[in-house]
Amino acid sequence: MSSPQAVDSRTAGPGIAAARAAVAAQPARPRPGRSTVRRRNLRTGLLFISPWIVGVLIFIVYPVAYSIGLSFTRYSGMEAPTWVGLQNYVTAFMDPLVRTSVGNTVFYAVIAVPLGLIVALSLALAMNQNVREVALYRTIFYAPSLIPAFAMSFIFIVFLNPQFGVFNQVLGLFGGSNVNLLGDPTGVKIAIILMAQLGAGNAALIFLAGLRNVPRTVYEAARVDGAGPIRQFVSITFPLLTPVLLFNLITGVSGALQVFTEAYIVTNGTGDPDAGALFYMMYLYKNAFGFAELGYASALAVLLFLVGLALALLIFWLSRRFVNYDVEAG
Repeated sequence: MSSPQAVDSRTAGPGIAAARAAVAAQPARPRPGRSTVRRRNLRTGLLFISPWIVGVLIFIVYPVAYSIGLSFTRYSGMEAPTWVGLQNYVTAFMDPLVRTSVGNTVFYAVIAVPLGLIVALSLALAMNQNVREVALYRTIFYAPSLIPAFAMSFIFIVFLNPQFGVFNQVLGLFGGSNVNLLGDPTGVKIAIILMAQLGAGNAALIFLAGLRNVPRTVYEAARVDGAGPIRQFVSITFPLLTPVLLFNLITGVSGALQVFTEAYIVTNGTGDPDAGALFYMMYLYKNAFGFAELGYASALAVLLFLVGLALALLIFWLSRRFVNYDVEAG
C-alpha cells in the first residue's frame, strides 16, 4: 500500500509538484537559540513593567538623588542653593533638638513596634477561630484601621481631654483623679503609641493569611502526640509565622521611624509639651517648611534614609537565625 505522500505526488499537477520541490530545496530556518529567547523575553518583560520603572525613576530615584545633592547646600527655596559641603551634617550631629527628636522616635519605636506585633497577632488568632460569626469579628477588628490618622488623632484629643474626656470620666468612676496625658512629655508619647495600635488591623490581616497557610496536618499530628494549644502555638504556629513576622517587623520599623501625622495634630505642630512629641519626621518637616531650611532638612532626610536602610539590613541579617521557610501548606 502506497503512502499518502506518494499518492499526492502522482495525482498532483506539474505546477504543484514544482512548488513542492522548490520548498523542499530551501534550507531549513534555524531555530532561535536560548540566548535569543531570553533577550526577547527580557524585552517583553521590560515593556510590561516600564510604567512602574518610569514611576520609580521619577518619584523615588530622582527625589532621593536631588535630596542628597541638596543636603550639601544652604537652600531656602527662594534663591539659588549655596554650597556648604558637610556643614549641614555637622550641624545635625550638634543640634540638641535632633538628639531630642531621635530619643522620642526611639522611645516610640521600641514600644510601639513590639506592642503592635503582639496586638496584630492576637487579633489574627481571634479572627482565625472556627466560629459562625467569624466574618463579623474580622470586620469589627479591622474597621479601626480604616479610620484616617488625622481623624483618629482628633478623636483621641477629645477622648483624653483632662476635663470632660471619656478616659478621665472612667477614671472618676473608680475614684481616680483627672490625668492630662497630652500635657505630659511621656504621657503624650504613650497616647500616640496607644493610638497607633488601632491601626493593627492591616498587620493582623497579613498574620491571618499566614495562619491560614499553616498545614492542618501538622496540628493533627501534634494533637495525636498530646500537644496542647500553648505547645502548638510555641512549636508550630509561631515558627511557621516567622516569614510573616519578618514582613510586619520591617514595615513596623519603617512606620515608626516616620511617625508624624498623629503627633503633629495632637500637639498642633509644636511637638510640646517640652518637645515630648517632637519626633524626627516632625523636626525635619519644621525645618523644611517652617524655617525654610531645605538644605538642612535634606541632610536630616538623608540621615533618616541611611538609618532606615541600616536597620533593614540588620533585621534581614538577623532573620536568618529565626525565620523558618521549611514547611509549606499542603
